[in-house]
Amino acid sequence: MRHVAVVDLGYGDAGKGTVVDWLCATRPVHTVVRFNGGAQAAHNVVLRDGRHHTFAQFGAGTFHPGVRTHLARHVVVDPLALVAEADHLASVGVSDALDRLTVDGEALLATPYHRAANRARENARGADRHGSCGLGVGEAVAYGLTHPGEAPRVADCRAPALLRRRLAALRDRLTAELGPLDAPPVEDCLPAFTAFAERVAIVDRSWLAGALRAGTCVFEGAQGVLLDEWHGFHPYTTWSTTTFANVDGLLAEAGLPGDVTRLGVLRVVTTRHGPGPLVTEDPALPLADPHNPTNPWQGRFRFGHFDAVAHRYALAAAGGVDGLALTHLDLAGPALRICRRYDTTDRLLPGPPGDLDRQAALTGRLLRTRPVYDDPPVDWPSAVAGELAAPVVLTSHGPTADDKIPHGPLLAPPTSTVPAARATD
Repeated sequence: MRHVAVVDLGYGDAGKGTVVDWLCATRPVHTVVRFNGGAQAAHNVVLRDGRHHTFAQFGAGTFHPGVRTHLARHVVVDPLALVAEADHLASVGVSDALDRLTVDGEALLATPYHRAANRARENARGADRHGSCGLGVGEAVAYGLTHPGEAPRVADCRAPALLRRRLAALRDRLTAELGPLDAPPVEDCLPAFTAFAERVAIVDRSWLAGALRAGTCVFEGAQGVLLDEWHGFHPYTTWSTTTFANVDGLLAEAGLPGDVTRLGVLRVVTTRHGPGPLVTEDPALPLADPHNPTNPWQGRFRFGHFDAVAHRYALAAAGGVDGLALTHLDLAGPALRICRRYDTTDRLLPGPPGDLDRQAALTGRLLRTRPVYDDPPVDWPSAVAGELAAPVVLTSHGPTADDKIPHGPLLAPPTSTVPAARATD
């Protein structure tokens, strides 16, 4: 059995959700495993009948009957946002999303106190804001690192007295550091967290090992490698490992090391939501993205020409891929070019994880760098494959599964047919 891991080789928003949806539409999938990030993820899936959902914590295969979601321990789980997402899924015809959900009890909880602290810190940065989504994911990770034995976790929702103590300690520490927080009292939060524990299946690590042996699983990443906590361009990064590292670790724990096809996702347009380096940014590009509007936390959605230098860096940081999914080919036109080199170099090399000073210096260098362009490619998939030395095995010309075309045997649907309901939803 070969599982599939989907990772974004840009700054996020490359179309991971629509690729996961296509995978679940074209083969039997047991579970979509979310392995990093949290409620700040925004993976848009559009069905042929026009229904649309932005997947944050649920797997992007949830429109397909029987496909489960598992939130691994590397995910920061926000129960309040999860319930709101389940409500929207119900409004578009998926009434059993929570019934198909399992959550690792070791996963950190994102709480209203994390969210309030996140927003207070970001507002205090003023013009030097990092582009946080303002949902408290990074704050939850930071608190978990500094208070590993006291940080609220999903399993605590089954023990109200323990959860009360941990939420109170969290609130008091953050209030002492930042001042009064715009968040409700602990007693007002407890019922929602305990109701979450009663409604969803909270499991241990052995559950995923069983799922990996029961059927094909799709590992769905969040954000992008260029935002990785160690390899991204600090400080404009996420508090999350966005490479395949978590996938490799989970498979090894299950006794299935290497049993995965590594799929990297890229747009033909290199984009970024919020501040930080985007070497090929070009405000003159006549492009827009209805699913990524300007918002108070990330700011505006930025467009640039295809940045082969940055994507080669992401590939190296991720440890390579078996194939590429190239999306948004419907946006390719005469105005869109490809950057094969910068004015200073044609290659960036990732450093060892943990050296944030090195990453900050790289950020400063990129903010001063200028792109060098070649003529627009005639054949985008061939040009991208040539620049990144990896085959393009899936192309996407639109938002639905029908707009996807596999190339070669790597992602060819199995010979046995997928049930009709799953294939057409």
